[in-house]
This record gives sequence, structure tokens and C-alpha cells, in this order.
Amino acid sequence: MTAIWAGLDAGKTHHHCVVIDESGKRLLSRRVANEETELLKLLTDVLGLGDEATWGIDLADGGAALVIAVLLNHGQPLLYIPGRTVNRASEGYRGDGKTDAKDAAIIADQARIRRDLAPLRPTDELVAELKVLTRRRRDLSDDRTRTINRLRGHLTEIFPGLERELDLTNVGPLVLLSGYQTPAAIRRAGTRRLTTWLRNRKVVRPELLAAKAVQAAEGQHTALPGEQMTAQVVHSIAKEVTALNEKIAETDKLIEGRFRQHRHAEVIASMPGIGPLLGAEFLAATGGDLSTFDSADRLAGFAPAARDSGKVSGNLHRPTRYNRRVQRVFYTSALISIRCCDESRRFYDRKRAEGKRHSQAVMALARRRVNVLWALLRDGRCYQPTPPVTHAA
Repeated sequence: MTAIWAGLDAGKTHHHCVVIDESGKRLLSRRVANEETELLKLLTDVLGLGDEATWGIDLADGGAALVIAVLLNHGQPLLYIPGRTVNRASEGYRGDGKTDAKDAAIIADQARIRRDLAPLRPTDELVAELKVLTRRRRDLSDDRTRTINRLRGHLTEIFPGLERELDLTNVGPLVLLSGYQTPAAIRRAGTRRLTTWLRNRKVVRPELLAAKAVQAAEGQHTALPGEQMTAQVVHSIAKEVTALNEKIAETDKLIEGRFRQHRHAEVIASMPGIGPLLGAEFLAATGGDLSTFDSADRLAGFAPAARDSGKVSGNLHRPTRYNRRVQRVFYTSALISIRCCDESRRFYDRKRAEGKRHSQAVMALARRRVNVLWALLRDGRCYQPTPPVTHAA
């Protein structure tokens, strides 16, 4: 049986494929368009070179989505080799230049000699939808942050006192800026009229917001250059932030609906600090299939790694290769669980008493929570707090 290895240097419009045999000899080197017909021709040609083919690729999504689907649908074993790994490995190969053909050859050779590469598997439709929705939510959230920053910048140009008083991540201040942007306009409205205006628009605690706005307006009687045009821009941007908030709320409902349909949803949501959004992020980051990971350590990937040399020992550092989305899920959920879970709070306090900084204690808690969730998913049971120990009288 002849074994061959095919490396794919993936791109948006084209991929480059290099096929090698057991000795590392190149059997094929071809640039192929990112189209199904061309990819199927490549698959046929590669399978004609040997009895057993193993594929390697340096992208797991994006422009490589089509070729991954084609290979997996035809039962081809496919290994994921991160671009960082390819870049580091290139230093051990001949030549200083970098070409798509060289990268594809390195990918093929790494797939041939390494035994620690993660296989890519067909994605569940529900998990695929969660990936799309969580990515969409991140984009909307980033857009909202940028838009709020622009809003703050323009408001500071004409009314810095009001900008200091308002928390623009809340709905009420956005409603206020959609109607009133300048000190003179707020002074003319007055506290009573402004309170009524805000109350009619369902703002929570309108009297407090109106009082803050009028107080800020009383502190500035100078009209700045370009005030009216800037006020129109502030009005427009406030509407944009409100629209983004509505889109995020709609996306959150879609995410929660899809998440609740997953077979692991009940187990994941039983963990303190993990709700539908973080749970969906976890499923999107891991693919919802823990059989891909050999252990909880492999799932976590962000535990401190040793960097010892000679007489120096115990030197730990953050690893450069880890799933940052998984880390974000567990770190964020650890922060939440400190406030809502007694066990998490005790663990955090114990780490702080040992002399660890806040971030170190939270990271230690996040790492412990990986082990807990791993065990829960492995056993198919929901989280239950440890019952208190009762001492005999």
C-alpha cells in the first residue's frame, strides 16, 4: 500500500497543493482555483498517485471552507496545521525564500512526520450556525464600540460636561442625545419638560438623567464653533448605536435559540457563570465535539508552560499557541462565577491568599473550571455544588 501526503497552502481565490511520498519526494505541485470542479479534479489526480492519502491544510475556515468540505465529504483524512507552525517549521527547510509551493511542501511534510496534529472533522449544522451567529455578534459588538467612541469624540467637542456624565452603553443617554445635544437646547427644555420627554420614551429613571443633563448644561454657556453641525452628527450617531443595540439583541435571541437545541446545552448552562452566549461561544470554538481533544489539558491549552534551562527551573510563561476563544469563555465565566458561586469565590480567595494577583487567581479558576466542564460533558451530567460537610455534634 502506497502512502502519500498532500499539503494545501490555502488562499482566498487559489490554493497550492504539493504531494509527497514516504521519502519526501515531490509527486505533484499544482496551483488550483478555489472552485468545486477544479478541487474535484485535484482530488482525483492526488488519489491516482497512491493508495492512501493524508491531507494537511493551514486554514480551518474562511477561504478554505470549500476545499475542506470537499475533502471531508469524500472521506479524506485532513489534518490542521496552523500557520504559525508552518512558519516556525520553514526555518528547518532549505532556502530562505517563501512561496506558496514551499509552504504547501512544508505542510505535506509536517503531516507526514508529526503525530500531534488535530484532525478536521465534518461540522455539525447546528454548530456551524452558532459559529456564524457568534462571529456576527462579535462584529456587531466591535462596530458598536467603535461607534460609541466616535460619539464620545464628537460630543466632547461641543459639550464635554455632558459627555462626562453619560454612560453611552445604556439606552437612556442614547435616547437623550437623539433629541438634545447642546447645552442651550437642554437649558431651554428644563428639568421638568426633559423628564417628561424621556419618560414618554420609556427611559428608566428619567428624572435622574434629566437632572444630570440640566446640571451639565448650566455649567456651560459658551457655544463652540461648528456646534449645530456637530449636534446633527451626534444625533445621527446616537441613532446608529441604538440600531446596533437592536441588531445585537436580535442576534442574541437567535444564538440562544440555537444553543438550547444542542445536546450539550443543559450540561454547559448548568455551570455557574456560563449562559447561552458564552455557551454558544464554547460550542463554536470547540466544534461541540470533545473527542477532538485528548484531555482537559488539551482543551484548555492556556495553562502556564515551563521554560527551564540549565540551573533555571520553575520558570513559567504563557504559551503562544492556545485557543483564545476558549480562554475568553472560561476567563469571562470565571469572573462571573466569583460573584454568583460560593465555591468559585472560595477558590479565588484561596489563590489570592497564596499571593497571586487578581488576573492570576482568575486564570487559575478558569483552568479549574475547564476540568469541571470536561468531566461533566464526559459523564453527561449537570453541575451540582458540593454539599456542605456536616460535622457530628
